[in-house]
Amino acid sequence: MVQPVGVRPEAGSSPELASYDGRLFGPLEPTPGSVVGHYHQKDDTVWAEFAGGSVRTGRLVGVRDAAGVIEAAYCQIMTDGEVVAGRCLSIPTVLDDGRIRLTEQWRRADGSSGVSCIQELPPAPSGRPAGSPGGNGSATQGVPE
Repeated sequence: MVQPVGVRPEAGSSPELASYDGRLFGPLEPTPGSVVGHYHQKDDTVWAEFAGGSVRTGRLVGVRDAAGVIEAAYCQIMTDGEVVAGRCLSIPTVLDDGRIRLTEQWRRADGSSGVSCIQELPPAPSGRPAGSPGGNGSATQGVPE
């Protein structure tokens, strides 16, 4: 059973979500070259670098609460050179296997908005997440082929 933990709970009613530090996130059904984000965390500050697919490079910076909800701003350069910026609210769900899925409510600076889902990538055969340094490819180059 999937356990939602990102709904803003009453104080003390939800266990604290583990750190995002070192986790890699990508699409629910990654393909070679998909966007991959390498997340970091120190205290309540969360940041990530991401690239792949139509995204040449991108960055996210934000803060998280005790339930793991991330409020962040992001900017990215698309492969066609377009610069895209916006804000997002990422609500985590812990999957049965312990990985995290993020449901992201986003709004771009141009006014467009939507909802996207990404999830933590499973470990590659090497024991490191697919796309991690030393794993099957590089986190800054998308999901490995």
